Amino acid sequence: MKLFSTSSAGIAAAETIAEKLNIPFHIFDLQTEFRTRVIDQFVQTYLEGHTPNPCVICNRFLKFDQLLGKAQELGIERIATGHYAQIEHDTASNRYLIKKAADETKDQSYVLYTLTQTQLSRVFFPLGTARKSEVRDIAESQGFPNAHRRDSQDLCFVPSGDYAAFIEEYTGKTCPPGNFVDKAGKVLGQHKGLIRYTVGQRKGLGIAASAPYYVCEHNVKDNTVILGSENDLLVHSLTATDINFVPFDRLEGSLRAIVKVRYRQKGDWATVRQIDSNTLHIEFDEPQKSVAHGQSAVLYDGEYLLGGGTIVQTEFLSKSSKKQKKA
Repeated sequence: MKLFSTSSAGIAAAETIAEKLNIPFHIFDLQTEFRTRVIDQFVQTYLEGHTPNPCVICNRFLKFDQLLGKAQELGIERIATGHYAQIEHDTASNRYLIKKAADETKDQSYVLYTLTQTQLSRVFFPLGTARKSEVRDIAESQGFPNAHRRDSQDLCFVPSGDYAAFIEEYTGKTCPPGNFVDKAGKVLGQHKGLIRYTVGQRKGLGIAASAPYYVCEHNVKDNTVILGSENDLLVHSLTATDINFVPFDRLEGSLRAIVKVRYRQKGDWATVRQIDSNTLHIEFDEPQKSVAHGQSAVLYDGEYLLGGGTIVQTEFLSKSSKKQKKA
């Protein structure tokens, strides 16, 4: 898949490997779809003061929708991707399940919770049982040009990692400065544009104080960034929408699960209830810090992924913030 203009190096490496293995090679130009589905939503979510999860969106609408569709057009029944996760078929329920990768340091199950049963029936994750070091050794033994390619820590379309600069260049607009304020609305200083700050951020605020401040919220209407103490970040429950389950279609009653609200988070115990056809309410046993609207709440039962949804509402632990914060 050609998703953006700077992806030519990866395409060249793939073509070289295909030639070496003597297998057909096809390039699907999906730059328009990637821009509208992933980049535009990424930019808009940031401008709304939230924190997007573009890898989830890309998997949902590009890799496991567009790519599967292209494969079907070519008469290809199944596809394999390089995701570090495992797929199992449960004969009792006749459903496909997603399991964490054997190399948990590389596990990518968090960004795969949107996959449907139809999609899972047509996908292989051959790297799910291997460690990354083993995969590199195999690639090197085969003489593949990407055997020692550096692991990317940034978004594929923002290799610099400077999201604010990318958004301003992409939109052609500068995000204006505004005020840092505390929970009571007192001005504490000036920020350099809402898109430069994420929930939980402590460094780079430029405010001298006896105790550190943290970014708690964004107020797009008056262009302020609300700061508070570390305790002000604590959330005891959240609401997630646009949900999907893997081992079942709908949650009946309540469910105890480990819930991750960030990709690299270990996860914590919570009680989960399905409110309606597309909404979950999640209440944590222990308060969670830095829960950002736009990120994903993903549920696990041990090594197995249960499902998840997009965080749209949080309820803070602090008495001064009992009112629910809506997206």
